[in-house]
Amino acid sequence: MNISFLTISNSIGLLAFLLLAVFIASKYLRRSVDRSLLLAALASSLWMGALVAQGLGFDVPFYLRYTFELIRNAAWFDVLYALLGISFIPNQQQGRDRFYLSSAILALLAAMVFITLAQGISGSQWVSSYSILLFQVSLSIVALLLLEQVWRSANMYSRSGIKYLTIAIGTLFCYDFFMYSDALLFRELSAPLWETRGAINALAAPFIALTLMNNQKQVIGMHVSRQMAFHSTTLVVAGIYLILISAGGYYISVFGGTWGEALRILFIVIGLITLILLISSPILRARIMVFISKNFFDYKYDYRDEWIKSTRALSDTDTSHPPSLQAIKILGDLVGSQSGAIWIKDEEGLFKPKAQYHLPDAKFGDIDHHSELITFFTQNDWIINLDEYMLDPSKYKLIEIPESMLHLEHPWLILPLGVGENLSGLVLLCEPIATIDLNWENYDLLKIVSQQACSYIVQSDSQEKLGTAMQFEAVNKASAFLVHDIKTIIAQLSLLVKNAEKHKSNPAFVDDMIRTTSHTVEKMDHLLQQIHNPNQNNEEASVELGEILLEIYQSHKKSSPSPSLEALEQPIWIHADKEQLRSAIGHIVQNAIDATDKAGEVSIASKQTSEHIFLFIQDSGIGMSEEFIQNQLFKPFESTKGLTGMGIGVYQSREYLRKLGGTISVTSQIEVGTCFTLKIPLAKG
Repeated sequence: MNISFLTISNSIGLLAFLLLAVFIASKYLRRSVDRSLLLAALASSLWMGALVAQGLGFDVPFYLRYTFELIRNAAWFDVLYALLGISFIPNQQQGRDRFYLSSAILALLAAMVFITLAQGISGSQWVSSYSILLFQVSLSIVALLLLEQVWRSANMYSRSGIKYLTIAIGTLFCYDFFMYSDALLFRELSAPLWETRGAINALAAPFIALTLMNNQKQVIGMHVSRQMAFHSTTLVVAGIYLILISAGGYYISVFGGTWGEALRILFIVIGLITLILLISSPILRARIMVFISKNFFDYKYDYRDEWIKSTRALSDTDTSHPPSLQAIKILGDLVGSQSGAIWIKDEEGLFKPKAQYHLPDAKFGDIDHHSELITFFTQNDWIINLDEYMLDPSKYKLIEIPESMLHLEHPWLILPLGVGENLSGLVLLCEPIATIDLNWENYDLLKIVSQQACSYIVQSDSQEKLGTAMQFEAVNKASAFLVHDIKTIIAQLSLLVKNAEKHKSNPAFVDDMIRTTSHTVEKMDHLLQQIHNPNQNNEEASVELGEILLEIYQSHKKSSPSPSLEALEQPIWIHADKEQLRSAIGHIVQNAIDATDKAGEVSIASKQTSEHIFLFIQDSGIGMSEEFIQNQLFKPFESTKGLTGMGIGVYQSREYLRKLGGTISVTSQIEVGTCFTLKIPLAKG
């Protein structure tokens, strides 16, 4: 007796699945997945056994062999559903609608088994061989889609545990898809593909056994997101639609006579165009999402996804998408609304329209904070459904809704931003394109996201106010510096006036007065230029330090005490704005004079290194404590001169020297004196 390769191949498959069934039954029956795998192994063994018997000469009719194959397919679908946590038995977790949907494939397989058995027993052919091939291709596609969901919905930990199992099941259905698609294309089964099928199926058994050994203590957990379910549902529906279109085209070509082929092409093209139109329809997409949320999930929303999405949208720094506009879009997306408006409370308590979305021609009015609507929201953490309000206003305490809201196009929901006295705004959403039945979950999510939006809007408003305040602070700071410079000029002119009566007949005094007045005019002109154009960059160039120190000495030599100046050994060039550098050093010299009595001493000395010049401005005045130097000396508006001091001279000097790359350090002892050390970089080149 010659045994064919087909019989050997199927025998290998039979032996592999029998051993797998024994292996599973002896060790692994704790989980529903294990029991489903045992059932699948036994069903595959039964099917393979029928094929082997046929090869050995036993009369096993086709309808029995195909019935066993359908049972085998149903068993592997049960494995996929067990992995995804979908049961064929109704329970509270998945709900009745989900039970009906999850049982659809099982019912379809059962119907096919019944038809196959009935036509085999009766001897009549109710289903053509082409239809059987089409059914097998469709079944393989659905199985592969479910397998994709198993992989995509598993977390990283679970994927390592199901890797070999997905390879095994994928091998089974990929091979079936390839074999039956080839048969569908050439109108007959390929002999090599059919003969190799048993051995190919046998390859899956070791992978399944390896999976069970690796996952003896590991729970295989799955999570299917709404977006994944939406795309998979769309693919399944589109696949079924295309199969139906292909089947319809086939029958048109068979029964259409001479026009059959042309009509088939026309029918398929029209079907494809219709499919594209349906998939691109936002109304259909919205209804599919509603259907999935109702029938596949315990909760309507994926809260993690919604929270991340709303946080990202509200955190968008794009000025063209302010938080107020983003709030309308985010809240609208939660319930499918495509348009709306927002009112924000101003400083006077009025709720003013802040933004609108897809309502370009609408007219918005202010809402008074004493209105019934605002009072209602300060007393109740509710969302007003205007459809319910129109049917029964008493449900909302017969409050009066502003006409500006009711006159918008299809107004639907009014949401508060904030609770009680912290009410910061209102959002009005218009009706969605797909009808949605709202329940407690919709309202709770809208409230949570509206509170989040409220916090972002308040924060944005606070940042805007802070920015305005900082601008005013900058103006006040500039004004303080300006007043300080004017005060210094006034002090110089006052000293001239004070000494004029006594020295006006002295030619040297007159020359000094002219020189000081000329310097004062230059400084006043510089201040006027700064006031006229505050953003104008100061002109920096190489300036000679000895000349600046001499000018400072000349302007202060009539003071009491008069400062002493140690002449520089050689010209010292510094890259700086001459007026600002003179002002920075002059502030320190003036402070030393002010802190020293008339019998004291103020000196200006220097020391040069290869890259810096050090100026030492020393006095024998009242001195300062270490605590004052560390915490108050360089702090703006802190002064030891009482009401006559501005407290910004030293701060201004330090800031400018820092700009040049220099520093100021201070040593001081109370009742002994103070020494300021100015480190200034030399001009390069």
